Amino acid sequence: MEDDRRGLPAPLAEAHAGDFDYRDGAGVDFEPYTEFLDPDETTDWWRSWTGNAELDGAGFRVFGQDGTGGLAAFWLVRADEPIERQPVVFLGSEGETGVVAQNLGSYLWLLADGFGPWEAAQYPEHEHEPQPDSRLTEIAQRFASDRRRSAGEVIAAARAEFPDFDTQIDALCR
Repeated sequence: MEDDRRGLPAPLAEAHAGDFDYRDGAGVDFEPYTEFLDPDETTDWWRSWTGNAELDGAGFRVFGQDGTGGLAAFWLVRADEPIERQPVVFLGSEGETGVVAQNLGSYLWLLADGFGPWEAAQYPEHEHEPQPDSRLTEIAQRFASDRRRSAGEVIAAARAEFPDFDTQIDALCR
């Protein structure tokens, strides 16, 4: 029997069902998963990424990666809140970190505005040329019409709410 904890929330699964246009590096570098990464694989990755064998990956629900293997995940930091209300983070293959959206609804608007997790983590220091996506806009309107914001506003709000994310993650690395 499949672990129910691996199934993506319906809005996330729908948003990730389409292709992301890489456009030779000017678009979105994101490869979404069809389900959350297995918890044991998440723990193996987290220990390797931090160099800290004492950690487990229970604080993250990984749902995709960029072309270099950096991972996008929900960061389970809000006690007793459902996954849809947890912030979305990016942890890059070269040590890049960033909170990219405050919750699933904000993440949907980030995608609709032509940003993936890596592009949001690197904002504004990237060569990304965002192109809004009408399919993703329709999904965001359906599931998060009350949270409509531009990608820049989504990213700024996430960073303002979690200003110490990078420091907290760095403190766990060995």
